[in-house]
Amino acid sequence: MARELEPSAPRLPTLGEATRIWARIGFLSFGGPAGQIALMHKELVEERRWIGEDRFLHALNYCMLLPGPEAQQLAVYIGWLMHRTIGGLIAGLLFVLPGALVMLGLSILYVTWRHVPLIDGIFFGVKAAVLAIVIEAGLRISRRALKTGAMVGVAVAAFAGIFLFKLPFPLIVLLAGLAGWFGDRIRPGWFAKTGAGSAAGSAGMADEGLLDRLLARGELDHVRPSWRRAAGVLAAWLPLWLGPVALFWLAAGSGSVWTQIGGFFSAMAVVTFGGAYAALAYVAQAAVEGFGWLAPGEMLDGLGLAETTPGPLILVLEFVGFLAAFRAPGSLPPLAAGGLGALLTVWVTFAPCFLWIFLGASYVEALRGNRAISAALGAITAAVVGVIANLALWFGLHVLFREVVSLSFFGMSPEVPVLTTLDWRAALLAAGAAIALLRFKLGMVLVLAACAAAGIVLKGGF
Repeated sequence: MARELEPSAPRLPTLGEATRIWARIGFLSFGGPAGQIALMHKELVEERRWIGEDRFLHALNYCMLLPGPEAQQLAVYIGWLMHRTIGGLIAGLLFVLPGALVMLGLSILYVTWRHVPLIDGIFFGVKAAVLAIVIEAGLRISRRALKTGAMVGVAVAAFAGIFLFKLPFPLIVLLAGLAGWFGDRIRPGWFAKTGAGSAAGSAGMADEGLLDRLLARGELDHVRPSWRRAAGVLAAWLPLWLGPVALFWLAAGSGSVWTQIGGFFSAMAVVTFGGAYAALAYVAQAAVEGFGWLAPGEMLDGLGLAETTPGPLILVLEFVGFLAAFRAPGSLPPLAAGGLGALLTVWVTFAPCFLWIFLGASYVEALRGNRAISAALGAITAAVVGVIANLALWFGLHVLFREVVSLSFFGMSPEVPVLTTLDWRAALLAAGAAIALLRFKLGMVLVLAACAAAGIVLKGGF
């Protein structure tokens, strides 16, 4: 029987109080993972002292080990710490839902008004800005990740693997992780772990938070590892995650767009280490060249929309799922089919995030200080730099040039892209956006808005 707290003992915020804060974070979580983590740090660590600095960074480090959006998983983790499963569900859902609803509305606007000159000009400018944003993200991550010559080598190998030899992204992640794991045994320090907590803000605060004091007193017994609880989590969340995919497969067959969406994005949820930018290169290739769901420029449009919405950047996948179903609606009205495709994509993308946290958070202490796991993560992070470089190049080819053809010399692979017809307007906008981001450190939303306005002017969208 749990002992009663003394009157002076710390008290957890009520579920209602926490829900209001998670809603605030969900509606204000612009700026990608770094901005979202900084916002959570400000709200939960600095202002309310609900969680201490060390435990916040420890939770973030665990989330960095997982596939999927680390900022959303961090919200689930802290929500679970405070109010068990219901707290994690509320925190994670409120982090995603505002952006998901906005993205659905923007996707509908995209397919209904895309060819209006004004809208066409907006997307022309946004695509140029997105190219600069991806380049800036790659530079930022490379400065943090490439600490040794071995890590630079992994990044170069990952770039060559995905750009020249079309290796699948999951295979690159696996090979990088193995290189880090075995490389650490050969030469410790080759793949030193990077500071995952740098995005969270100042690390100088060492004050304990409310949760830390309660955990020290043994008041939160749900954090203790339990094999029975882990088995219950698997029994509940695996059917919740994969059940809809199985139902679509049984109802519509393996060749239906619904089964393809469910299967593909379920697989992506397992291998999206390194965040949205790392996954986008593989998603773009599969969605454009493999399934034929989108045209190359449309993937850029979706990323631009995701950059302007709150919530995880990986919500760009919702846009992809919407267009895929909209264009193969079967017996449904296209907009209804698109909405169902968007819903299915969001479900199979984010349901696993709750599974990873509810299953593994109790065992997170076992991961602390494990040098081999840290080395594997460092190598995967280095590979992510190479994958993002490929993403920037792939976007650049389709933004800056009106025509891109691939030639295979002597009839052999790999194919080499040959560029024709530089679009000077796109090049001018992309260069201006890069200068604004890299030199003057302007905000992402401001740069997107300015490029959208410039795109209207340059395309004559008035």
